[in-house]
Amino acid sequence: MAQDCIFCKIGAGTISSTMLYKDETCFVIRDIHPKAPTHLLVIPQRHFTMLTGAQAPDGGMIGHLLVVAAKVAKQEGVAESGYRLVVNQGEHSGQEVPHLHIHVLGGRKLSGMG
Repeated sequence: MAQDCIFCKIGAGTISSTMLYKDETCFVIRDIHPKAPTHLLVIPQRHFTMLTGAQAPDGGMIGHLLVVAAKVAKQEGVAESGYRLVVNQGEHSGQEVPHLHIHVLGGRKLSGMG
């Protein structure tokens, strides 16, 4: 856990948040500044900053995040109509919290990204 990381604090329970899903690998919360009617964050329990630092042993955790993203999309009722997964990496991408997380966006037709 990184001491100053808000996602680590949420995962540890030192900052309260409503978790939609939680297991030993990750947890899911709603984004506090949603960009779509459904905007969830799938966050690994372990502090992990950038995909560029990923090694082969991290593949299981990263794959699990994608499986959970699909699970919560179905749970939230956006799986059939469609949803977008977004991973921002670094300052120029708009990443605000330096802890890997996957945005799950849905609930309306999303524009852009062809």
